[in-house]
Amino acid sequence: MSRRKTLSRKRKIALLAGALVLAGGTAVVLTGTSQASVACDGLATALANNERFIADQRAKPDALSQARIDNREAVIAEIRRKQAASGCGGEDAGADAGDGGAEAATSAGGGGGSGDVVCAGSTVTLSGEGGAPAASSNQFPLGTRLKVTNLDNARSTTVEVTSTSGSCVLLNDAAFEQVREPGKFLIRDARIERVG
Repeated sequence: MSRRKTLSRKRKIALLAGALVLAGGTAVVLTGTSQASVACDGLATALANNERFIADQRAKPDALSQARIDNREAVIAEIRRKQAASGCGGEDAGADAGDGGAEAATSAGGGGGSGDVVCAGSTVTLSGEGGAPAASSNQFPLGTRLKVTNLDNARSTTVEVTSTSGSCVLLNDAAFEQVREPGKFLIRDARIERVG
């Protein structure tokens, strides 16, 4: 005849409560970790895409390659700043972002807005792609219409997202020409709106 040990009612309740707390804590940690992981993965993808673009420009240079490279290096500095602020790991995450000018001040103010302001804090640069005015994005599906306003000169363009990229918004050459200031290949003070 075997003797079974039985747990008292108080011990059963204590074990059940402990298990629930452990399960809840694990769920919270996993949820927070997965959200941070998604953000860090997106930043890592954007960094890799921009580094690949720079490598391509260096491999096949043209008259505007150096300006494009300079712009992408400013974008990379901003990505690294965001990685450091988000606590993303990796050898480049804590790298100094260089000049603080890479930090954009996207403004939601000013009249004439016709849509929802999106991509707060993003810089706008060019993708180097030809064709009719268009944009690429890592945040909006193909077909999304975006209005990009350069607040330094009040020029704007409304374009459709036609491809994906490593940034919130990259304008192709034709669209960028519509809003850029002469000699500049980066828009630091912009308003980006989703329209339509």
